[in-house]
Amino acid sequence: MVKITGLDSLQRQLKEARKAFGTLDGQFATVSFDPENPESIGEAIREMERAIDAKVAPFRSNPLVANIVPQLKDKYRAAIQERAKAAKAS
Repeated sequence: MVKITGLDSLQRQLKEARKAFGTLDGQFATVSFDPENPESIGEAIREMERAIDAKVAPFRSNPLVANIVPQLKDKYRAAIQERAKAAKAS
């Protein structure tokens, strides 16, 4: 007979992760920046990162959330940089 352990922990982590990602559903921050000013772009990125951190703070110890947060930040950082680049080009 094989005994599987850890399912309760995994279920709890999944439930917490679902809640954490629910807090990020929809608009969770509005940032503005001057596309000609690198410092303004950097501040917009930092503001976005702080907003993500604030939203998921109650779930930060959850390994599923902890693994996804850097990816979310990278995605939104790239989006801000792309918008700045597009605004400069127009």
